[in-house]
Amino acid sequence: MASNYTEASIKTLSSTEHIRLRPGMYIGRLGNGTHVEDGIYVLLKECIDNSIDEFTMGFGKKIEVDLTGRSIRVRDYGRGIPLGKLLECVSVINTGAKYDSETFKKAVGLNGVGQKAVNALSLEYRAQAIRDGQTKVVEFTQGKLKKDHRVAPCSERGGTIIEFTPDEALFGADFGFRLEFIEEMLWNYAFLNRGLTLVLNGKAFRSENGLKDLLGRKLMGDTLYPVIHLEAEDIELAMTHAGHYGEDYYSFVNGQHTTMGGTHLSAFREGLVQTVRNFFKKDYDAADIRQSIVAAISVRVIEPVFESQTKTKLGSNDIGPNGPSVRNFIGNFLQQHLDNYLHKHPEAAEGLKRKIEDSERERKELAGIRNIARERAKKASLHNRKLRDCRVHLGTKDKRAEDSTLFIVEGDSAAGSLTSCRDVQTQAVFALKGKPLNTFGLTKKVIYENEEFHLLQSALNIEEGLDNLRYNRVVIATDADVDGMHIRLLLLSFFLQFFPELITNGHLHILETPLFRVRNKKDTRYCYSEGEKQAALMKLGQSAEVTRFKGLGEISANEFKDFIGEAIRLEKVSLDFLHNSELLLSFYMGKNTPQRQDFIIQNLRVEKDLVET
Repeated sequence: MASNYTEASIKTLSSTEHIRLRPGMYIGRLGNGTHVEDGIYVLLKECIDNSIDEFTMGFGKKIEVDLTGRSIRVRDYGRGIPLGKLLECVSVINTGAKYDSETFKKAVGLNGVGQKAVNALSLEYRAQAIRDGQTKVVEFTQGKLKKDHRVAPCSERGGTIIEFTPDEALFGADFGFRLEFIEEMLWNYAFLNRGLTLVLNGKAFRSENGLKDLLGRKLMGDTLYPVIHLEAEDIELAMTHAGHYGEDYYSFVNGQHTTMGGTHLSAFREGLVQTVRNFFKKDYDAADIRQSIVAAISVRVIEPVFESQTKTKLGSNDIGPNGPSVRNFIGNFLQQHLDNYLHKHPEAAEGLKRKIEDSERERKELAGIRNIARERAKKASLHNRKLRDCRVHLGTKDKRAEDSTLFIVEGDSAAGSLTSCRDVQTQAVFALKGKPLNTFGLTKKVIYENEEFHLLQSALNIEEGLDNLRYNRVVIATDADVDGMHIRLLLLSFFLQFFPELITNGHLHILETPLFRVRNKKDTRYCYSEGEKQAALMKLGQSAEVTRFKGLGEISANEFKDFIGEAIRLEKVSLDFLHNSELLLSFYMGKNTPQRQDFIIQNLRVEKDLVET
């Protein structure tokens, strides 16, 4: 029976209630802190961004971040929030100084939402402002005012102090901050704000050379020519070429790491091609110019428009209300500054030219092999059973395009279980035949010579780059045993070697499947770790039946549908904290058997050790 729709059905939520009810609108996702995109790091960013905006305006050269358990304290030495408006600034949505572009011309946060979201989503929240020898403190619990202190004298240096503890009712009882994620965040702030010192639990983060230092840290000297570092008002660029396949970019707007790119990154990719062609007076293929590039670009925009509250993709077409388009601004910068640099540094120009011609030569050498492979694949596709495709693909106008997923599984048994319970609209399955080839040290030629890799590349449609990628999520789904882990490593090596953008753009994932099923006559629980199994036994009783899943083929279709539906657990593969993929691959996948053997022996942990910890 349908419920009545009356005046009583209409509700008006306070801003705090709305943020807590719909946190995804404000911080993207909740999560428990195991992923760098999880909401607790967005809350921290919102606090630091305000301090960065103060530094950008010329106030305060130091920001202190202290992590104690689940609580974070951020202290800057800027002007401090005006005491009379402290309460409103941290609790009343759409309240802030950044609507006036004269006060904060090129700030990160412009909507007066961020700090209120931190407050609303925290179990405990405390804000303190210090100005002109006076201070004021306000305290909240779950976004509700607990205490509004009176203005009092204060001898401390001016600035703002924010302390908060995310609410476990929202982020889960097991949430926690990971230091390496916060450190990477602070490094990016340091690279983008020379002269600023950030301190995390006593450890300082500071950069003297901006984006040049960023590439130096990422590449560790693995470049084909010295890093090109260029600057002008509102723009900074660092770029070089390395020995890997693909394109690797780090883009920023007003200090915000735009992990999904946007108009500024598109403008750079386009402007680079045009500038290089003009400099060498040769119509090089765009793919040859950009192959193996590593670049970082930062721009400052007045009142930027992002495509979401989490600000990961720039949507602005113009630098400011009366300024040039982003495309023209970056294109003109490159045409002037990069062109001048190449004229003044012939060694860099020669290195760039050599890399472009090497890429061109390899592309032409692959042309013949590619045609043969395509003919072979065309014939094989008539009877090929590797790909069980879905109906909706990325790039189509279907509203479910973002849900399109390709599962890569080992063997027909796992493929059969998954295929029989998948969503045929958005979930495809690609079945491997045994262990794939170790591609470390091989050239792209291997993709066309190895039928399985060529069919996988064709299924993804990434031969010419990611613009035509058919699936938003590419999921490696292998067994939770030694062979399954080995296959996972071989596939990761393949993608890292030849298609790193698939990883850097956030498309590659690992499927987490349960290791145990614990059940009694009334209840069944699936457990992903030894700890979860023990907790299930405590709930269901020590006499409950325990099944250990060794392979995906052992899980019935009826059970499998629970693990690839709404409750799917995916571990996103990330390169954010990898500073040299070549060294990593050479150690784990190269022919250095003695060194790797020693490493395994020294770090080996048996099941007994894992249970005890």
